[in-house]
Amino acid sequence: MAGMSVLVVGGGGREHALCLGLARSPSVDEIHCAPGNAGTAEIATNHAFSDVSDLIHLAFQLQVDFVVAGPEAPLCEGLADQLAKMDIPCFGPVAALARLEGSKLHAKQVMKQNGVPTADFHVLGKDSDIDAALDDFSGNPWVVKRDVLAGGKGVVVTEDRSEAKQFIKESIGSDGQVLLEAFLPGEEASMLVVMDGSGYVCLPASQDHKREFEGDKGRNTGGMGAYAPAPVYTDEVKAKTIERIVEPMHKDLSSRRVPYRGVLYVGLMIDEHGDPYVVEFNVRFGDPECQITIPLIASDLGEMLSASSRDQLASCEVQFHDKHAMTVVLAAENYPGSVEKGRSISNVPDSSPDSWVNHAGTKVENGQLLSNGGRVLSCTGLGGSLQDAADKAYALIEQIDLSGSHYRRDIGHRAL
Repeated sequence: MAGMSVLVVGGGGREHALCLGLARSPSVDEIHCAPGNAGTAEIATNHAFSDVSDLIHLAFQLQVDFVVAGPEAPLCEGLADQLAKMDIPCFGPVAALARLEGSKLHAKQVMKQNGVPTADFHVLGKDSDIDAALDDFSGNPWVVKRDVLAGGKGVVVTEDRSEAKQFIKESIGSDGQVLLEAFLPGEEASMLVVMDGSGYVCLPASQDHKREFEGDKGRNTGGMGAYAPAPVYTDEVKAKTIERIVEPMHKDLSSRRVPYRGVLYVGLMIDEHGDPYVVEFNVRFGDPECQITIPLIASDLGEMLSASSRDQLASCEVQFHDKHAMTVVLAAENYPGSVEKGRSISNVPDSSPDSWVNHAGTKVENGQLLSNGGRVLSCTGLGGSLQDAADKAYALIEQIDLSGSHYRRDIGHRAL
């Protein structure tokens, strides 16, 4: 498999992490990224494309050996389906299987069919009795989920009945229907499972922090930091997760006419008895979970992703470092609200083998590094303990200058 050429689709922190991992892969010689960012430009050739039709032409013109899909939207739009017509393998599922993320209701139905533990739910439409449904799940916060691709922001968890009712009405108005779920108490963890028609590999479990401020306060974000492995994900919890969730899902997804090829992100809620429930499925690496999971893979990343895109994962030996990783996100002023782009970034520290900066919303203009999004950079540390990894990540982020930027100082607090 030596000398492979790969195209990574996307332009965020996740894609920079993937490019960094592929750059360390003996099997990979050439990396392309579309559209990429200032970080990917240092290790890959960036191409200013993001439409699926343009990406297909690009992959064909470059004659890449395989494509790695970063975000979910191109997969839901049929990226893998179109690449298959060109005989270009894709790490990422076809559109029919990407519906596991594209439709919350579809995901719930698949879980139900396979006996996968998840929260009870109601599907509400314009003729539904909203108050009766809210009464069914009263006594806990209400969980309302839009049944569309919402970029990780289509969920409201609230104890305010009027807020829940308002969001339900708005979602029915815009989407036609909405899911109201029972609240699952417990501690969250993220499980990433690389799979194909031949087998699957469970990557180290992680935990991320969604709220913007310390103590998990403030607005919901795309993620302000993450760490792995997650202590809550014990050997006992792992065994239950594989038996009750991973095995039944892989049995179903690998038996399809076109099997699932890619990574299945399993958002878990682990209750007080150590029983795992599925909160959601995503059909791609999480962000920022990708930034701390990829560095824990000791074997050849390119070989694993390529094998999965070709249904050859069962013959691939995947190994992991016995280490801890943490990443802390540097966000633009007012993130997760609207942000001003084009602000100067300076004093970005050099990388070392065990600490580095992941680029997310960045670009270079006239030789100057500028902000180009809400989550601008994340600083990642690798160490023998979680505290060691945290110290390295925070030592980096404290050096960076970006006007108005903010970051959380308590990433990993549940474990530390």
